[in-house]
Amino acid sequence: MAHQTKSLPCNALSYIFVNTSLIGMNDQLLVKNCLKGKRDAQQLLYERHAEYMLGVCYRYTKSITDAEDVLQDGFIKVFRNLHQYKSDGELGAWIRRIMVNTAINFLKQQSRSRIDLSFIEDNLHPVSTDDPEISLTVKELAELIRQLPTGYQTIFNLHAVEGYTHVEIGQLLGIHEGTSRSQYARARGLLVSWIKKNETENQNEVYAQTRL
Repeated sequence: MAHQTKSLPCNALSYIFVNTSLIGMNDQLLVKNCLKGKRDAQQLLYERHAEYMLGVCYRYTKSITDAEDVLQDGFIKVFRNLHQYKSDGELGAWIRRIMVNTAINFLKQQSRSRIDLSFIEDNLHPVSTDDPEISLTVKELAELIRQLPTGYQTIFNLHAVEGYTHVEIGQLLGIHEGTSRSQYARARGLLVSWIKKNETENQNEVYAQTRL
C-alpha cells in the first residue's frame, strides 16, 4: 500500500510564505493569532516546532515514515486543542507531550507493536547496571535505543528521556509500575551490553591497525 501523507486541519501547510511580521513573535502571541484562524501564523507555529518534534516522534518509531505519520497526527491534535494551551507554560513542552501521547497511541494501534507492548514477564533474567565507559555520540546512542524491542524502547524513552516516573508510565501504557521498572532495567541492560560490545570491537580494531 502506498504511503499517504495526511494533511493538517485549517490548511496550515498550504502557505509557502509566512508574513514577515510574525517571524519574531513569541509563542504566546503566535498562539493567539493561530486561534484567530490566521493561517500564516499556523504555518509558522508548525515550522517553528516541526523539526524538533519529528526527532521526538522518531525516538518512538522504527522508521522515519512512521515518525512523519505520528508528527502529522500530533499536529492535528495540537491545532484542535490549541485553545487548551495555558500561556504560563512552555508551548514546546505542551506540544511535546502531545507528540509523545500520539506516538504511544500509534504503537498501540500497530499489531506488531501490540505484541511488543504486552510486556510478558516470563523468563526474567538479571541485568547488569554497571555504567560502561562509553564514547558514543548522541546519534549513535539514539540508533541503539531504536534497535531495542518496541516495548523496551518505549519505556526507556519515557523514563530516561522524557522523565516520566514508573507510576506515570504504568498509567500511560496500562501496565503495573513494577513491570515498567523491570522492562526499563532490561532495556538498560541491553544497551549496556551493546555499548560494551561496541567499545570492545573498536578497541580490537585499533589494536589490529597498530599491528600492521
